[in-house]
Amino acid sequence: MERAQELVEAQAEPLPAARTLHSGLDYPWGLDFLPDKSMLVTERVGRLRRVSADGIRSSTVSGTPTARIQNAGHGGLLDVAVDTEGGDIWVYLSYAEWGTGDQRNHAGTAVARARLVGNDLRDFAVIFRALPKYPLCISKYHYGSRLLLADGNKLFITLGEGRSEALRGQAQWLRSHLGKIVRINRDGSVPNDNPFIGRENAQPESWTLGHRNPQGLAVHPASGDLWSSEHGPQGGDELNVIEQGRNYGWPRISHGCEYGTPVDTCTVVGGSTSAPGLDQPVTHWGRVRIAPSGMTFCDGRMFSEWRNHLILACLGGKELWRVVINGRRVASRTRMYAATGERFRHVRQAPDGALLLLSDENNGRILRVAR
Repeated sequence: MERAQELVEAQAEPLPAARTLHSGLDYPWGLDFLPDKSMLVTERVGRLRRVSADGIRSSTVSGTPTARIQNAGHGGLLDVAVDTEGGDIWVYLSYAEWGTGDQRNHAGTAVARARLVGNDLRDFAVIFRALPKYPLCISKYHYGSRLLLADGNKLFITLGEGRSEALRGQAQWLRSHLGKIVRINRDGSVPNDNPFIGRENAQPESWTLGHRNPQGLAVHPASGDLWSSEHGPQGGDELNVIEQGRNYGWPRISHGCEYGTPVDTCTVVGGSTSAPGLDQPVTHWGRVRIAPSGMTFCDGRMFSEWRNHLILACLGGKELWRVVINGRRVASRTRMYAATGERFRHVRQAPDGALLLLSDENNGRILRVAR
């Protein structure tokens, strides 16, 4: 593999203002659009909001599994994806789900779908559960959880590896879902062309392995390539092109260090930044922690100069990054919108081409960037 790029580009052009479209959200995490251009927005406490396209009206959608949601640490009601194929409106939700019985103090990522009728979720059913669930006394972090409907009738789900040293090695275990990106059909069944079907002790839903905590997922509008952003440890945040069956290295290799170690002199997790058979990121951010979360590609409808550019929402740096891609290489990276002082959990392109940003705050906002 070619060496991963570390590029930084200074911001040169003036930026459109980021204006508040809607406020008063409780740590919003995911956002998707309904046919009438209104939005469904998740809040980590377990609430699903429907927000009008102009941001003026907001209402609560009933039917979320509030009692089953673990919302400590990185848990909660997380991503949302809308599917309108077939006439009905199907809503997919990911969340950190409590276990039952002797695992009642365990949690893990679950994905459910339901039909949206008015402001109610009906026919609610869990279609995927990440295994194993893990006890909160070991970790309440790294549930991953970005959802993407792509590749025909397929649903991609990103899954973290639990963060703790006791769990993270499972990112390399095919018998575990931790540290994987999985691919399922929209009804939860397993596609017959997934790469690990028939492999002994392998989870058949797995598409790729060796991830730490991927929280961004988007398809390049021109090439159709699937891209993902991933949280590194102390530094080493990554951007990857996702290909079936590939191993992205964590925790055998990395570009970041253990928390609490000196950034300038520490040894990277795994002891090396590369090893045979393990994929390198397309680019990484070295020892600077940007903590990338959701991301989107611009198609140029409103910002023609950003056509096919990738926009990353970042938590650690409280900023966006705009990434210019040439084929499968990164030509430049530009830091944007750091002046708002907010952690950005997600960014989506609205139906009219504007960018909508979700701030990860207890009085969270949807901000609109438009001409």
